[in-house]
Amino acid sequence: MPPLLIVFAGLPGTGKSTLARAIAEREDAVWLRVDTLEAAMLRSGLSQSFETGLAAYNAVWELARDELRRGRNAVVDAVNGVEPAREMWRSLARECGASLFFVEVICSDREVHRRRVESRGAQTPPLPAPTWADVLEREYRAWSDPILTIDGIAPVELNIERIVKYLSPERGRSPTRADHNKL
Repeated sequence: MPPLLIVFAGLPGTGKSTLARAIAEREDAVWLRVDTLEAAMLRSGLSQSFETGLAAYNAVWELARDELRRGRNAVVDAVNGVEPAREMWRSLARECGASLFFVEVICSDREVHRRRVESRGAQTPPLPAPTWADVLEREYRAWSDPILTIDGIAPVELNIERIVKYLSPERGRSPTRADHNKL
């Protein structure tokens, strides 16, 4: 059976990391957070920039490739808001023969989303926590791929069940649009 490449996407404060971590544990996968790698770069004396963000995505890509080549599952946790980021994961899945699953996490209640962002503080110091204005200004494009959209307002356990169902019945292939209509 091919390894799984499960890519989480969504704006900060939607609940993406909570779900990505839980799914990584459940699927015996390595959990790879772009923020963790960018924070390491900042701790090493680099200044936060477009380049450190890009380098963090590239480092996660390399780590995921190592795991997938070993036959291990990988969970990627990042905003993945633009097409070049999404294409990285598609090309990685093709290269490694992995089954690719995209999970987008949203927060349907704008006020809850705002409260989450404003109250959470820095998750990975020294990487600064995004402000609500940062979240609103963040580029995030609509998806063209088959994806599972999860609302971070729902209970975590229910969202985990939906994700596991999405990953489950036919683990040897990537999902199609028809699969999403079943959920």
